[in-house]
Amino acid sequence: MTTRPLRVVFVCTHNKLRSLSAEVVFRDTPGWEVASAGTDERATTPLTRDLLEWADVAVCMQKRHRDEIRTRFRGVLPAERLLTLGIPDDYEFMDAALVALLEKLVPGRLARATPRMSTE
Repeated sequence: MTTRPLRVVFVCTHNKLRSLSAEVVFRDTPGWEVASAGTDERATTPLTRDLLEWADVAVCMQKRHRDEIRTRFRGVLPAERLLTLGIPDDYEFMDAALVALLEKLVPGRLARATPRMSTE
């Protein structure tokens, strides 16, 4: 039986700096499929119910992103699959300090994450 890759969506507000950087940093990580989106309706890629249903885990840059997912998309992902990094909106796209922070935080937070069981 082949296990499918872990599907991760990185979430920030506008999907231009933090979450998009995370997608770029982790796009070639073995065993992961990654995407990114923003909670704002004018985000480069706005977060949708379909994207959350695709994902096994949502990695939110801040608590407010997690809280918005809980409010707007109640029940799509269980609470234990909504992770928060605590990275403020203080970085530019692919800023070296942001990349270092992502590389430090994300692998540890996802170390025990597994693909969700199929409901089909």
